[in-house]
Amino acid sequence: MLKLIVFDCDGVMFDSRRANVMYYNHLLAHFSLPPMNHEEEEYVHMHSVHDSLAFIFRHYREPRLDEVHSFRLQGDYSAFLPYMEMEPDLHPFLLQVHGRYDLAISTNRTNTMIPLLQRFALEKFFGKVMTADKVARPKPAPDALLEILHHFRCQPQEAIFIGDSILDEQHAAGAGVPLIAFKNHRLNAAFHVRSFLEILALPPLASAAQGQTPPQF
Repeated sequence: MLKLIVFDCDGVMFDSRRANVMYYNHLLAHFSLPPMNHEEEEYVHMHSVHDSLAFIFRHYREPRLDEVHSFRLQGDYSAFLPYMEMEPDLHPFLLQVHGRYDLAISTNRTNTMIPLLQRFALEKFFGKVMTADKVARPKPAPDALLEILHHFRCQPQEAIFIGDSILDEQHAAGAGVPLIAFKNHRLNAAFHVRSFLEILALPPLASAAQGQTPPQF
């Protein structure tokens, strides 16, 4: 029986591409470097800030990465939060599932995740939020998802993970948790959806709502 729903953030809960591009280009501009190319934009959309900065500054001898991180930590990401676009049916979906299931987040964001939840008044819905700075190995490693399962004393087959990238596919597979692919038909997943409210009609949730035993993944 389904007990736990785990969400990715970027590309699932929020369309964050514009905010991410603006943020990393802001860091590059501070050091008088050109903006990201398309490959780099795609990379930072999925990876942690540490991996992303190593990737986009890889061709430059200066500045050193510790200087980049020092500048990053002095800054305030709140200026970029208004450019985050919440999925239009996320809040209605959360109202439907909150209380019926435990809810959690596994994301490669770091210290920007909680301010983002607070800005959009979503923090109350989630019993566990795992970010890249809380684990030794961020996505695609399964560490964060395994910690969430442990926290809720939940077996992998009693959970689902909603993700949109190949890192999410690998993250879920490493923990043995079925994946709902969000707006990405290319992923190997138990289900594919284009919106949150579609998830309510999927067998794990629909069967639970009717008091039936859900089918095995």
